[in-house]
Amino acid sequence: MITLKVKDRDGETHSVEARVGDTLMETLRNFHWGVAAICGGMCSCATCHVYLAPEDMGRFPEPDVDEEDLVDMLEFGRDGASRLSCQLALDTRHDGLAVELAPEE
Repeated sequence: MITLKVKDRDGETHSVEARVGDTLMETLRNFHWGVAAICGGMCSCATCHVYLAPEDMGRFPEPDVDEEDLVDMLEFGRDGASRLSCQLALDTRHDGLAVELAPEE
């Protein structure tokens, strides 16, 4: 298990345990304040949009073209720290990761 720092849409920060091997989306959708994850992780809806802290952006591989396209289609709330949590597989190097839930579309 690893620990994540998650800022919800109300600005409250939660310390959350996550399983190594899960995606960030799988962890976040378990909370009432978490992400909707409507497509279940198929990278087709962007309802798992999050922001990574600038210092954590390099802890994951660059987004692929499908993720980039979905983020580009968001009407508001996207920025240079935007990622889809369904595309972010967690491992031990992500212990302490800081993430913020993006506004709902």
